[in-house]
Amino acid sequence: MAEALSDHVEEISNEPQMTVRDKSEKGDICKDVLLDAEYSHINHPEPWRFEHWIPGGYSQSRMIRFKNPSTTYKAINFFAGTAICFYGYDQGVMSMVNLNRDYQKLMGIYPLKGSSRNTAAEGGIVAVYYGGTMIGALMAGALADRCGRVKAIVFGCLWVVLGAALQASAYNITWMCFGRVLAGIGVGAIDCVIPVWSAEVSSHSARGTFLALEFVMNIGGLAMAYWIEYFASLNPNQSMAWRTPLALQLVFIFFIGIGINFFPESPRWLMKMGRYEEARDILQATRPGDIEPEARQIIQTVQYEMKVSSANQYLAMIFPKGEYTRKLRWRVFLAVWLQIMQQLVGIGVVTVYAVDLFSTAGFNENLSKLLAGFNNISYMFSVFFAVITLDRYGRRQTMLWGAVVMCIALLVAGILDMYAQEAGPNQRKYGAGVAAMTFFYTATFGATWLTTPWLYPTEIFPLTVRAKGGAWSVVGWSIGNGIVTMITPFLFQAIGYGTLLLLAGLNVFVIPFLILLYPETAGRSLEQMDVFFDNADSLNVFTASKRIRGKGFDDWQWTKKVTTRDTPVD
Repeated sequence: MAEALSDHVEEISNEPQMTVRDKSEKGDICKDVLLDAEYSHINHPEPWRFEHWIPGGYSQSRMIRFKNPSTTYKAINFFAGTAICFYGYDQGVMSMVNLNRDYQKLMGIYPLKGSSRNTAAEGGIVAVYYGGTMIGALMAGALADRCGRVKAIVFGCLWVVLGAALQASAYNITWMCFGRVLAGIGVGAIDCVIPVWSAEVSSHSARGTFLALEFVMNIGGLAMAYWIEYFASLNPNQSMAWRTPLALQLVFIFFIGIGINFFPESPRWLMKMGRYEEARDILQATRPGDIEPEARQIIQTVQYEMKVSSANQYLAMIFPKGEYTRKLRWRVFLAVWLQIMQQLVGIGVVTVYAVDLFSTAGFNENLSKLLAGFNNISYMFSVFFAVITLDRYGRRQTMLWGAVVMCIALLVAGILDMYAQEAGPNQRKYGAGVAAMTFFYTATFGATWLTTPWLYPTEIFPLTVRAKGGAWSVVGWSIGNGIVTMITPFLFQAIGYGTLLLLAGLNVFVIPFLILLYPETAGRSLEQMDVFFDNADSLNVFTASKRIRGKGFDDWQWTKKVTTRDTPVD
């Protein structure tokens, strides 16, 4: 693989390597240094002239450092998890806010006592948020490639501050929707950049574990939002019961917006901008052992991509002007469609409308709320299984068995819900089965599908457009979430338990796409994934894998996970 990768890019390893000697009190220390002059022929992008308008940013002198690189690694992991925890909190807070009587009256969901439920208003308030996330992702994707990952995250935090303040103070539906859109812009920016930043800082052998641990905190944020709102609902002041959880978003966002400035920038982005020594410093701080092979591989890839890539705009990624951009369009499709499939398998229905689901199964309002809360706790612990499965079994296999198990759980839940609604006094007997299958479904999703659609896009895009690729991924997530949250109230109202049966069928629907279109990324470096996509000439992953092996690139099956034993050694 190493030989193929060197052929794939312009060979630079044979160029004279310069050595400098650093004098110290302990004696002479000889270091091999990749001097900027060696790569002066690479046309690096110019810094954006307006980047100083965004406060903060990466500073080499300010970056946190520990003696043990693994400690630095864990600190980065924890911070990224906190940012993703906020995303979970922000998404989960509305599931209970929607049930608050004062909120429903102000927003026109139940404008008058005894009036029918305004499902369009209820679904619309939730759905406009995803319009904001789409805008924010596209803005941040471009910004992250021009100004860096750290500044793009700060940019997202500024929008969330405005949106959270407006939501917590809203007194009508227009006010609330405006706040939801602004908060969505910020969350879309953060969701777009954090996974990319996390993947680019982490090593290829632990990307799945790294992101899975972060998503444990994501669902922890969702559960936290739910339980804060539940206990706040016991407050006789119903206005404060829904405003307080929305205002608490500000606590998260101030921590993220200030804290990110003390963490390292993506070393891959720094190398793209020609800041080699800063990038090497970050690799040294986060990697045990020799960093030279990884540093040189990244630089080779940067050199190649800067020469061939003309896709520096979003439209160029989907309307190709050449062979390179045509293959980028394939990657955009994979990222967007994977996020849409994540919503089609039904998690948005089960988490956002869990209380309604348990109510239709025969549980009273308070017990339905408690069950929904405990389901979120179970959901959080299930994500720990993804820590084991993603890197051990690979992305494809994890999602495939997850779709099969979720289909069975939803099918059984739908049938039991049908009997529950027809059972009269015996409704609770069937309702218990609905609750059990709902818990089982949610736990399976957490172990298999929650993390992968966020991890996968960070692994398949080249460095020059990786942040924009992350933005396209969030666009898919926004489309899927927006459609699902908008139509779910109507589905429950129109077909009831049939909603669960429909979702079971959609889990079967996604399986052929996973089998035929998605190459395995586990165990491969980001640069090795570039080799695959730049040389694959078929959308069918089995055919592409066979043809790539025919070109002599490697002996790997791109439909299977790579283990350490399989990895070629230089």
